[in-house]
Amino acid sequence: MDWSPLFISLKTAVVATIITFFLGIFTAQKVLRVKTKLAWIIDGLFTLPLVLPPTVAGFFLLILFGKKGVIGGTLESMGIEIVFTWYATVIAAVVISFPLMYRSAKAAFEQVDQNLVYAGRTLGMSEIKIFWKVIMPLSLPGIASGGILSFSRAIGEFGATIMIAGNIPKITQTMPVAIYMAVQGNNIEKAKVWVGIIVAIALIAILLMNFFAARRRKYMHKGENQ
Repeated sequence: MDWSPLFISLKTAVVATIITFFLGIFTAQKVLRVKTKLAWIIDGLFTLPLVLPPTVAGFFLLILFGKKGVIGGTLESMGIEIVFTWYATVIAAVVISFPLMYRSAKAAFEQVDQNLVYAGRTLGMSEIKIFWKVIMPLSLPGIASGGILSFSRAIGEFGATIMIAGNIPKITQTMPVAIYMAVQGNNIEKAKVWVGIIVAIALIAILLMNFFAARRRKYMHKGENQ
């Protein structure tokens, strides 16, 4: 049996999670600083891939990164191709999983006691130092849960991936795509293997999220008692 879909999925999910982790934290921090109603529109745009059908998101990506697209056309002139390459699977995974990381980080930052932030400013700490010494440690369980959610979503992405990356064995064929192709080819036993692996990964992700959620509740309860 060809195990390349597993390795492609894992590699794609890991890279996508690293990108969404830092991008989600940075974006959430910036959006929280916007105090006008414009923040609602920005928040809606960043959350949009979460509620759109993945095929719709994939269509937009195809328009952007296709040979005649705004980004794809520029890259094409530089000899760089994105569509139907492994990079396309990463882009699809990042776009679809980003809202989960962004919203998790934003929610975690919103729950930080602002009195601690004000105390840091009173002590003369810079905003950067407050972020890394106060906000991040208190938000870490929520951010970790967001990272796990993003990884799980990235590894299970299908719709946007099939639109922009296609089904190229050993290059862009992820596990969800392999499941679809196995069912199309009436190879149910092969599909069952991939389904079992994805379910196992999802179960591990849920257990990890519950662990970090329990830690967060513990920290919050400890803070209330102090």
